[in-house]
Amino acid sequence: MSDLIAKTLIDRRIAEIMAPVIEGMGFELVRVRLMGGRTQTLQIMAERPDGGIDVNECAEISAAVSAILDVENPLKNTYTLEVSSPGIDRPLTRLKDFETFKGYEVKLETTDIIDGHRCFRGVLAGIEGEDIMLNIAKGTIDAEHCKRHHRVAF
Repeated sequence: MSDLIAKTLIDRRIAEIMAPVIEGMGFELVRVRLMGGRTQTLQIMAERPDGGIDVNECAEISAAVSAILDVENPLKNTYTLEVSSPGIDRPLTRLKDFETFKGYEVKLETTDIIDGHRCFRGVLAGIEGEDIMLNIAKGTIDAEHCKRHHRVAF
């Protein structure tokens, strides 16, 4: 499971539980995030392999995911389940996303410092192998350590 889809240990555990269900329904898991403290929100982003998802499909995923989470019970606290599309301000979480949005302006934050910076804005240059390439004013950087906030800015 990509660290970009599910960053924390609990996010990864939840993704492992629900990914087979979501994929079995013909969708792809884009992101899992458990947010909040006492009252938590479990955010699930999914889409069809060719992109997009409608409200009824989100409701179907919600029902299926709720059932499996009730059985597996990975969360100790009460939570609200939120299933949505990645939307227009979508996070890029899979290598194919970085290739699909090649040529778009993006804001990219890295876990590691690259040339003294963690935040970059530039034009997505796609991927080379498993490395994400970004054209910035100083040239092209290899952002292989991207693990945080990736959004396409239209």
